[in-house]
This record gives sequence, C-alpha cells and structure tokens, in this order.
Amino acid sequence: MGYLITVLLMAVPTFFALVAPHRTPPLARASFWMGIALNELPLYPMMWMIAATALARWDATLSTTEGRMALPVAVGVVAALMVILARGLVARGVLAGALREAGFADGADRVRYCGRPARVLGSVLVPFAVRASGVRHGRNIRYGEYGRRNLLDVYSPVAPHPGAPVLVYFHGGGYFSGRKDKEARLLLYRLARRGWVCVSANYRLRPTASFDDHLTDFENVLAWTAGHAAEYDGDAGRVVLAGSSAGAHLISVAALAGSRHLPSGVGRAPMTVDAVVCFYGYYGYYYGLGPDSDTASCPGALVHPDAPPFLIVHGEHDTYVPVAGARTFARQLREASNSSVVYAELPGAQHSFDLFRSPRFLSVVDAVEVFLSR
Repeated sequence: MGYLITVLLMAVPTFFALVAPHRTPPLARASFWMGIALNELPLYPMMWMIAATALARWDATLSTTEGRMALPVAVGVVAALMVILARGLVARGVLAGALREAGFADGADRVRYCGRPARVLGSVLVPFAVRASGVRHGRNIRYGEYGRRNLLDVYSPVAPHPGAPVLVYFHGGGYFSGRKDKEARLLLYRLARRGWVCVSANYRLRPTASFDDHLTDFENVLAWTAGHAAEYDGDAGRVVLAGSSAGAHLISVAALAGSRHLPSGVGRAPMTVDAVVCFYGYYGYYYGLGPDSDTASCPGALVHPDAPPFLIVHGEHDTYVPVAGARTFARQLREASNSSVVYAELPGAQHSFDLFRSPRFLSVVDAVEVFLSR
C-alpha cells in the first residue's frame, strides 16, 4: 500500500503539470499550484519514482495486488515526467527561433550555443542556485513613504563598471500579492554579474491601493533610480524595464502611455525607457477600469510607432493568464511599432516559470541577454 500511495501522490501533480486543465477557476488554480514545481523540476520526482519502483521490486511489493496495480501508473508517471522535461529543454530552440524571426540571427546562434549539455545539466542539478559571485545585493532601500511596500533591492557588480546599463524589475502577484525577492532572481543576478545595475521593487497592493497608486510607485522607483544609479556606477540614461505577470502589465502600460495617460500629480521620471521585457504578463484592463476610464490601463490600447523594443515570453500552458492575451499584444505591437518585437511562446510552460534555475528559465535568461545586447 505504501508503494501504491506513493505512486498516486505523484500521479496527481504530474497530471496537472502535463495537461494543465483550466476550464474553471478551481481547475486553473489546481493546475498552477500542483504543477508548477514539477513543470520546472521534473527530474527529481522522476528519480524518486524510479527509486520507489526499484525498492518495490527488491522487497517483492510488485508481486502483490497493490504493486501490480501501481506499476503501470508509475511507468505512466515517469513517461509523463520525461515529456515535461523535454518541453523545458526545447524552450531554447523556441527562443532562438523567436530571436531569429525578429532579426537577431547572431544572437539566436548564441542562445543555442549556451545550451551545451554540461551547462544544462548544471541547471538541472542545482535548481535553487540563483545567486552569482561578484554581485553586491543591497536590500530594503526605501524609495517612498508607504512602509514595506515602498522598499527596493539593488543588485550591482562588485567590480567597478562605470556607465553600467540599468534594469528595473517589478514583481507579479495580480496586484494583490508578491514581493521583490521572489521571481526572476536568476536574471537579476546574471545581469549584475555581467555589469548591469538591477533594481527590484515592491509596490503598493490591492485592495488598499488603486492603479493610480501602482503607477505612482512605479514613477517613484524610476525617480529614485535616476537619482541614485550613479552611486552604483549605473547610467540612468540607459534603462530597461522588466516585470512578471502584473509587473509586466504595469511596465507595459507605463512604457507605452508616457505622461499623457498617467494620473494627475504624477510626473514622468527624468529618464527614457530603452527596452521592455515581459514574463507571463497580463495585457488587459485593470480591475474595474475600461476604455472610458481616465487612467489608461490596457497595454494593447496604447501601442504606437515609437514604442520601445519589447521581449514578450509566455507559457503555452499558463492557466492564470492564458497565452491568447500575449499573442494578441505581440501582434498589436508588431503592427504598430517601428521597434523590434520578440515574442516567444514556451511549450508546456506554466505561470511563474521564473521561480527556479530550471533549464527552461536558464534559456529565457540567455535570450534576454541577447535581446538586451542590442
């Protein structure tokens, strides 16, 4: 019975990671929470399943009724986990193709080269090792007056890098949860090691904060960055915005709208945006706002020829923010913008694919580096 229970306990999250059903909100939440870890780190449950089956054979469990019932399920679970692992590995080719399609041919070759087996194996064996040597991490720096929601972190190279470009990152969480030190840390550490200055900020959340409040915090973060980037050898004249989920929505609206659509009393920070990087973003209207609202909140309604370059990465199996919205937003940008638009749709990827040092997100980080090198 122990072997049967073990197999069934592994089969349920494997099903949600593989299929990702989302026809109802409860199914969508179950697919995310039960499948996200297996979706990014399938090797470990696969090894556990193989070890449990080997032990069951050694102690003659497989000759019992329960063992014979569990064995085919265990084989199916291992096969499903192999499919999930393969999906994560093919992300590199998908990202290289997206870069090539957008005119980054040399960069696409670099992304493929970074996928050499030893490097991929390293990401599989150390999925939580997101930190990098040679990086200074300044924590909980205040940029506004609203307690912990107005704190930011700075990732900067230890060695001097005068004139370093700056990346400002905003976390996800549907505007009602999330924090600055949870997602995309691998990206922040990688860029800082390469000589970037990276700023990751909290911002006020619902229900006590409105979209105007989110935009105000965004502007205050950029104003802080403009005033303090030089202290970290950063160049406030070269700024990239990045965000995940709600953070991607926030930076897209702000980068496309400019001061014309910001709430009353909010002025543009003294800097321009050179590029925008979006992970599994939401691109519709903010809660309760629509086309007639005073504050614009839909990125797709704000696209224009002078939009900055965009890199949009979304998961095919995202059950929180379906991929259709990202496809539409990328199409709208390509039709209107004179800048590069790179859109990559990752096979089998869920929401929050940037939590771990998985082969999939390692490939995404490599692609971001190529995109930003332009």
